[in-house]
This record gives sequence, structure tokens and C-alpha cells, in this order.
Amino acid sequence: MKNKKKKIKVKAPGNGLHRGIIEITRSGMGYVTVDNLQKDVMVKPQHFGCALHGDTVEVEIVKQSSSGKTEGVIRRVLHRKQLTFIGHVAIHKQQAFFIAQSERPMPDFSIPLEALNRASHQQKVIARLSKWEPKMKMPEGIIVELITADAENDLAMKQILMQSGFTLQFSPEQLEESLRLSDRITEEAIAKRKDFRKTLTFTIDPVDAKDFDDALSIQFLPDGTYEVGVHIADVSHFITPGSLLDEEAYFRATSVYLPDRVLPMLPEKISNELCSLRPHEDKYTFSAVFTMTKDAEVKSVWLGKTLIHSDHRFTYEEVQDIIESGAGLYRDEILLLNQMAQQLRSERFQKGAINFSSQEVRFVLDDKQVPVGIMVKESKAAHQLIEEFMLLANKQVALYIGGLQVNNKPIPFPYRVHDTPDEAKLGIFSAFARKYGHTFDTSSPEKIAASFNQMLRDVKGKPEQHVLETLGIRTMAKAVYTANNTGHYGLGFKHYCHFTSPIRRYPDVLVHRILEQCLNGTLKVDKKMEQQCKHCSERERAAMESERAANKYKQVEYMRQFVGETFEGVISGVAAFGFWVETVEHKCEGLVSLLSISHVDDFIFVEEDYRLTGKRSGRSFRIGDPVSILVVAANLEKRQLDYEWVPDRKK
Repeated sequence: MKNKKKKIKVKAPGNGLHRGIIEITRSGMGYVTVDNLQKDVMVKPQHFGCALHGDTVEVEIVKQSSSGKTEGVIRRVLHRKQLTFIGHVAIHKQQAFFIAQSERPMPDFSIPLEALNRASHQQKVIARLSKWEPKMKMPEGIIVELITADAENDLAMKQILMQSGFTLQFSPEQLEESLRLSDRITEEAIAKRKDFRKTLTFTIDPVDAKDFDDALSIQFLPDGTYEVGVHIADVSHFITPGSLLDEEAYFRATSVYLPDRVLPMLPEKISNELCSLRPHEDKYTFSAVFTMTKDAEVKSVWLGKTLIHSDHRFTYEEVQDIIESGAGLYRDEILLLNQMAQQLRSERFQKGAINFSSQEVRFVLDDKQVPVGIMVKESKAAHQLIEEFMLLANKQVALYIGGLQVNNKPIPFPYRVHDTPDEAKLGIFSAFARKYGHTFDTSSPEKIAASFNQMLRDVKGKPEQHVLETLGIRTMAKAVYTANNTGHYGLGFKHYCHFTSPIRRYPDVLVHRILEQCLNGTLKVDKKMEQQCKHCSERERAAMESERAANKYKQVEYMRQFVGETFEGVISGVAAFGFWVETVEHKCEGLVSLLSISHVDDFIFVEEDYRLTGKRSGRSFRIGDPVSILVVAANLEKRQLDYEWVPDRKK
């Protein structure tokens, strides 16, 4: 008689089922990370169920050792990280399959012949997972795009987006739903809205913008005050809860901005036509309207649905020219709004907002999307004009909702919150800043903010400005969405939300819906608000990671032409294995490995001083130090630049 293996089943808290994210290693083993468990749950390949790498899953713990190691079985996939994949098609005897190009093991997809989309045997394609249920032998997919051989950089951008879990196309059903939406302004809708069509209104956006989601209006009032309207595209008028478009917008949660493209949250029919506040067109909007003095004192606030007609579409450059020259279209209104915005900005910093300024880089691309130049974007008065009025509107909406209750409880609402700096990081940074003569009072959050602002004022124009600003930003917590309002530390606001960009951010759509319900007295309490906030925060992080990866790819693509050349740079980061250098001319960052300077000395990493120091020579490489580097390699596949340190021969 054969001995049967006895399965040991341990019931963990909460019926043994835990929510977590599965990581599948290159060897094929799976590990599920669960927040409330100290160790990951190991899952063997035969117990993956329908899960793929990065999916949010429900895992059941079936074995547990005395050392705390656990083994589990995937019972359900709760959320897919990735739905589209790059690979090739294999066709054999009237059967088609998709084989993914992946570093980690994953199953092939069965492709119905009618879903091949003209793909031929061995052709490189992008496939979408369309169906996978536990009883199916293999997942089923459809071919959504054929890949040509001459689009290396295009494929790289798509790969970055897909690996972050973003879908590249809208489904035919979603596009059809968007096409059915009407742009007709109805009498019924007009009757329910405040009409601003005869009030001077304009938009201010980047020169290449297509989706104008905010506009400003201004009119002079008889008592000497001014009415300033912040008008936001009324996306929630078109995107209704439970619709295909709403489900897809929530799944994406954000638009993604890469150097050569935008992956929109909503189809172009909505983002660039129906909702875009284009000049000389009547548009539905949701508005925050302020009665203000010329010194930016807010006397009253009105929130509600509106109808506008934009009189002009300004670019930031045009408005900046009017501010600097004092001449141009709507000169008086622009100058007044700028005066108000600068007053709002000054008061915000006086009340505890932190005045960080960071450089943004923009790539100049040729017709094949290859970078041929790099420009540094500056934040000027025109940008600050829009920023301050958007901040004012966002704050006011959150303040209004924060003052309401339902059943003696706060209304579930997607606040935008920002925590105080990490204590450990702040300790290291303040010690570093002290070496440059800057002292930090860490006795309270308010004192920390005041110390940061004092340092930023003192350091302006000095050689160490960039390094102290960069390191200061790194000490800050990440802003997130949550129903638990703890305030926004960086802005110095006790109440804050995102109301002003519903075309590109799903939390703004949620804010619009809740605000409308509160104003109409029809509030439906959303018990899943915190779950939605968490999803939107995760998608925002994924978008930021995609943007960083794409920028890095373009840096490498640009610097390939300079391999073998020497440039001046500044050390931008230090680690135990080397240091990063950003070139002064191009703002492109590469790594100088410890191995490449091992002939100079044996270097040790001094974390609290952000430097590497030689044991014998005392030679050090510290963040912020100017250095010369040689570009030795530009690896597009790894998105990696390798530099070598070039000693200063004068020393």
C-alpha cells in the first residue's frame, strides 16, 4: 500500500485568503506579497491558476512551516497588471497562438483565426488578453497591432506602457460609445446651469496642447471687486457611472505623458473635442467662481455647473509676453490676474507651503521621434498664474466637502494628501545642509517647512542650489489619494483635492460627481472610496514610472551620438557601487561604476554625507561636485548610460 502524502492546511486569519501581488521570478517560482504578512507566500507554477506576473490576487495559504515560511494557491485574480503584450504569432494547422516576448515564464495565448487581424506566421505583434477562466486550457487573446521592423523607438515606448499595465488602444465598443455622445447644447441643460457665455473667458495652455480642460473668466463688479471664474471641463456630464468609458477611465485612472506621445485616459472624441474648452465654442463646465479684491482677498465663493464660451486660446508664451511687455490682447485682465496670482502665491508660502522649484527637460524630436535636442522648461509667471487659480479652486472644493457630514460622519471623498517628511531622511539631509551653513528646526512640521523655505531663499544662485533642492525633494513623502483627510503638507493646505483636470485624472471625475450630488442634495455614499483612491494612487505611480523610463530611453537615444566624447557634469547621486553624473549641457544622467575608479583607490560609501571617499588618498566624490566624464556606452535595451570619470589634470 502506497503512503499518501498528507496535505497540511493551515487556516490563516480571515478564512485563509489574503489579497496580494504576485511576482513571478525568471526561474518560474511565484511569490505573493501580502501587506499584513511578514514573509511572502510562495506559490508553485502549477498553483498560479490564471495569474500573471504583477497581478493582484487572492491567495490561500495551504502550508506553513515552523520558521514562518508559507506556501499558497492562487484562488482568484482580482486585478490584472497587464493586458497587452509584445510577442509573435505562430500558426499551425488552422490554429493560431501568441508567444509573448517576456523575461518571465508565461503561457501562450490561443488566438481565434478571426482575431488575427491579418497577422502572419512568425510576425511580431501586440496581443491583448481577452479571456482566461480557470477551466480553460490556455488564455485566449486577440491581435491588436502588427509591428513593423523600422520602429524601434516606437516599440520601446509601447513596451514601457504595457509593462506598467496601460492598454494602448480603446476597444471598438468603447470607441463606439464615445462616438454616440452628442456635443449639442440642450435647452434643458442650459436651464440647470449658470450662463457665463457673455463673460470674458480664455484658456492658457502649452503651445502643443489639444485638450483644454480649464479656462479663466473675469469681470469687473460695480463695487470695485472682481469676479474670477475657474471653469473646468464637465467630463462627468458625458462619462456616466457604469458605462464602458467610465470603467476604462477608472482602469487607466490617468493619462500618461511620454516625450513623444500622450496615452489618454479618455478617447480623443471626448478629450480633444466634446470636453476640450476650444475657443469660440459653447461648452459645459463645472466651476468655482470667486468674488475677489485686486489684492486677491476672497470675499465669496460659488460652486456649480456652468456654460462658457471661450473668447481666446492663449499659449503660455503669449501670456508671458503680455506680462513682461504690458501690452497685448486683454492686457488689463491678464495683468490683474497675474497680480492676484502672485499675491496668492506669496501668501501660500507665508502660510507654510514649501517653495521647491525643479527643472523639467523637454526633448526636441525629429519626424521619426528621435531626439535631436534638449530644452529646459522654466516655470514663469504665466505658468504660475494658472497654477495659483487651479490650487485655489482645488482647495475650495475640498474645503466645501470637508465641511459636510452624512450620518454624523465625513463624506467619503478622494482627498489629495501629502505627509510630513520622512524623519530618517530628514535627519540625513539636515546634517548635510548644515555643512553648507543651513540649520533646520525639526521641532514641528511648521518649523521644518519654514527651515526649508529659508534654505531655498539663502541658496538661490549659489553652486549648491541644485543639489540641495534635489535632495530636499527626495526627503518629501509622496502625495496620494485617500478618503482620510490629513492635509497637504507641501502646499500648506488643510483641505485639498484634485478638481481641475478631469480629462486626464480619474480622481477629478470622482470629485465632480460627489460635488454635484452634494450641491443637489442627492448624495450617494460610496463605500468603495478608499479602494478607488488606492487604485488611482497606484496608477499614478505607474504613470510616473513610465514617464521616467521613457525619458531615460530618450536620454540614451540622444547620447548615443556622443559615445567617446567628454563632457562637464555634476554628481547627482551616490551609492555603494558608484555615482551618477548629470551632464551640464544635456541634463542626461549616467553611472560611473566603482569598478571603473578602483585603480584610483578603494572607496567607501558614506551615506550621511552622500559621498564616496578613498581609504588611502582621501579623494572623494560627493553629490553636487562638478566632474568631467567620458561617455563610454549607451545601452537602449537597458535604458542605461555608462560614464567614466575623467581626472582633472590641473590638480
